[in-house]
Amino acid sequence: MYDRVLARTRQLVLERRYAVTLHADDEMAADDLTVYDVERIVLTGEIVERQRDRVTSERKYRIRGEALDGSAAEAVVKISVTNTVVFLTVYSL
Repeated sequence: MYDRVLARTRQLVLERRYAVTLHADDEMAADDLTVYDVERIVLTGEIVERQRDRVTSERKYRIRGEALDGSAAEAVVKISVTNTVVFLTVYSL
């Protein structure tokens, strides 16, 4: 359903055009995830939900994929106005 958004997100990740918020970094540490896990979530995953930020009204997407060890994990991302993927949060399932 969101094939174009997912393709664009994957391309930006492959180009290493992304940022990880402090919140996402904290959540990654809590779940023993690395930036390589985060990349893999996007590259193997699918968008399972589109959300709208209550404050900014920006669209963000929940992507469910696999971490490096094959376990299920999710990332909530948005594409910024500077054409960069921003990882808002990341967690294991």
